[in-house]
Amino acid sequence: MTRVLDLFGSALADLGGDDLVAAIRAAEGRTVMAEVVAGAPPLLAGTSNAELVSAFGADLVCLNLLDPAERGRTPVQGLEALDAPPTSLAALAGLLGRPVGLNLEPDTEEVPPPFRATEAVAGAAHKGGAAFVMITANPGRNATIADLATAVEVVRSAAPGLACFAGKMHHAGRAEALTADVSQRLAEAGANGVLVPLPGTVPGMSETAAAGMVAAAHSLGAIAIGTIGTSQEGADEDTMRALALAGKRIGVDVHHIGDAGFTGVARPEGIYAYSVAIRGIRHTWNRMARGVRASWTGKEQ
Repeated sequence: MTRVLDLFGSALADLGGDDLVAAIRAAEGRTVMAEVVAGAPPLLAGTSNAELVSAFGADLVCLNLLDPAERGRTPVQGLEALDAPPTSLAALAGLLGRPVGLNLEPDTEEVPPPFRATEAVAGAAHKGGAAFVMITANPGRNATIADLATAVEVVRSAAPGLACFAGKMHHAGRAEALTADVSQRLAEAGANGVLVPLPGTVPGMSETAAAGMVAAAHSLGAIAIGTIGTSQEGADEDTMRALALAGKRIGVDVHHIGDAGFTGVARPEGIYAYSVAIRGIRHTWNRMARGVRASWTGKEQ
């Protein structure tokens, strides 16, 4: 399998399921995922936040608070003026030249129905062209690891072609120990990848504890997604570099950067600094520069 690092345009955008996981694994800890709140206003007028994070080095884009069953409108704001705006996840992926996925949350009363990991919602995500889903929980949802494990089982049954990543980026309103046992439980439920809060984000998450979670995920054949979900995606570049290198030390395969630097999107400078820290200028600039090839048809204009 070709590394994520070496894929561009449609070759990257069309990845999903087991192929996406294999390409991530082959990149050896040098894959960046940026999260965007689907309904948040663009940071820059006329440019969607999904385009912005892609331009600054993200390999994967994850949409938060998106209803995958909704049709006929762009998945993110800022694309409405295009002659043919993308109205599905697959179309957005093609525009960006990046795989696009979304967060789903446990099927509990605290979560609005469009965002729940039910069979219907998971099926809609798969039908709409999602490359992956992240089973997690937004702040205050009172979600437990058991809730997440159940949601994984539902998604894997309803949409086995989707790559499914699961875990907490923060406590989500219910404090629980985040240990190697959590990684094991989620991987055994069927998750292709396990979320691990980066050391320095969730209080008490040391490098030793986080490395244990990563090792447990790897031992069961899952990848590890190191997450920043504590608004530190709005921190200065030095902090982002420190988090990036901590993620490398504990062995994560994907580096997730959250959506709350500003309202609904990380600081673009932070994404760039993080990317350079984990893979250098060569791979970062290639990812940034070759994004324009996503729409190339080979026809003379």
